[in-house]
Amino acid sequence: MRFPDDRLHAPHAEGRGLGPRRGRAGRQHAVRRRRWRPGGRDTFPGHASGYGVDLAAPEVDGDSPGLKLRDGATLASARVLDIVSVVESEGGEERREETSSNLKFALQAEVLFGKDSAKLSGAANTRIAEIASEIRDQGAKRVRVFGFTDNLGSAAHGDVLSKQRADAVHKVLSQQLGGSGISYEIRGYGEDYPIADNGTEDGRKKNRRVEVSFPRGEGGATQS
Repeated sequence: MRFPDDRLHAPHAEGRGLGPRRGRAGRQHAVRRRRWRPGGRDTFPGHASGYGVDLAAPEVDGDSPGLKLRDGATLASARVLDIVSVVESEGGEERREETSSNLKFALQAEVLFGKDSAKLSGAANTRIAEIASEIRDQGAKRVRVFGFTDNLGSAAHGDVLSKQRADAVHKVLSQQLGGSGISYEIRGYGEDYPIADNGTEDGRKKNRRVEVSFPRGEGGATQS
C-alpha cells in the first residue's frame, strides 16, 4: 500500500474508523453508535425517541479509580466528533457524504466514463454540473478531485487512468464555475484507498470512482 507524501491529503484520513452504516437506498445514517431498546425503535443515547443526537460533551471524572490510568497519566478534554450523514443511490452509483464542515460526492466510474476510458459520457456533464452548483452554493474556494480504480491490471495503469479521470472531471467543473477564484487539487490514487472489497465485482465497481470534496460555507454562504 502506497501513501501520499502529505498525509493530510489522504482522502480517507479524516474520520478513519467512523465509516457510515449501510442501509436502504437514500436513507441518511448518522455515524455514531446506536442503542436498541424494546419496541423496535433505535435511538441515540441521550434522545428520548426516534433519531436524534445529543451533542453535549460527556462529563468525565479524571480521578475515578475505575479508569485505571497509569501513574502520572491524565485524560484529555472531552470533545464531540463530527456526525457524518450519508445518502447513496440504490445501486451505489452516486454517494453524498456530509458533515458540519465538509461535503464529498463520489461517482462511480461507470456513471462518468466508458470501460477503461477517461472520456466523459454524455450523461456525465449533467451530474458534474449538479456538483458544481453545490460548490457555488457553498462558496467553496478549495476543491479536491480524486480518482480511484480497482486492483485489476497493473498498478501503474491504474495510477494513470485514475489521474486522467480526475483531470476530466476537473475540466468540466472549472468550465462550469468559471472565474470563481477556486483552487483545485487533482490527484489519481489508482487502487489505493478502496472503499469496498476488490474480491467481488460489486466491490470493484464501488472502488472505480471519482470523489469531489470541498468545505461547507467557506465563502460565507448561507448553509441550509
